[in-house]
Amino acid sequence: MNTLRKWNLSLPAALAVGLLLVVPVVATFTTTFTQPQGAFAPYLAFFNSGFRRTVLWRTVEVAVITTVLSLVIGFLTAYVISKVPGRAKSVMIVAAVFPLLTGVVVRSFAWMIILGKNGILNDFLLWTGIISAPLSMLYTEGAVIVAMVYLFVPLMILTLVGVLDNIPKDVIEASISLGASPASTFRQVILPLSVPGLIVGAVLVFTGSFTSYATPQLLGGERQMMMGTFLYQRAMVTFDWVGASTVAAIMVVVTIAIVLVMGRIARKLNPMAV
Repeated sequence: MNTLRKWNLSLPAALAVGLLLVVPVVATFTTTFTQPQGAFAPYLAFFNSGFRRTVLWRTVEVAVITTVLSLVIGFLTAYVISKVPGRAKSVMIVAAVFPLLTGVVVRSFAWMIILGKNGILNDFLLWTGIISAPLSMLYTEGAVIVAMVYLFVPLMILTLVGVLDNIPKDVIEASISLGASPASTFRQVILPLSVPGLIVGAVLVFTGSFTSYATPQLLGGERQMMMGTFLYQRAMVTFDWVGASTVAAIMVVVTIAIVLVMGRIARKLNPMAV
């Protein structure tokens, strides 16, 4: 009876997930495999196109670089915050995640103001005499990466602060009392125990940057097209729904593959992590 009651309680949520998530994903995949040209024709057309392969590779590259930079910056920031006592820690956490209170479009527009030819950064470089003419920083891969890192570092910090706070102080003190240097303690104790947070943060940042639309569209434009903007173009500009479904399916597969790879890495680095 208790088991039946539990199933009855979880049934509405399961139905909602199935209808709103599973069914659309299955329908997307089904669309790509039911074409008259053949089951894999849309995928062959995608990978036979040099432009589309470039878009996919650029998206993976930007997502990986964003993830690595966010991991480094977020981990160092979270480590410092975890060492701060009392009210100061709360203030630093609020300051670190404050950008999350504004929308993605607003933050992306802010970077357009900073990186534009008449933007803040160019004006500063011209004023200091470092450059003699404005630099073209917008609509480049670097601009997209910088904005992505800015967008996702707060998320990484939030993920890691809790993990670092939960590392037992007794373990760290035991490592130091046994003669380990601070660097060795960090490398052999703190870092391995932080693996679960690092993996979760890396997955969140990679999937978010890999599927991002607004930031690549505003800061990369047509010259630095990524999978999110390419998907929008296929669906809403050319009305190529099969092509859009193919792009979406590839994005889902790549995301799932990355999550599985990161889970395997986590298990190798720390068998207790996953």
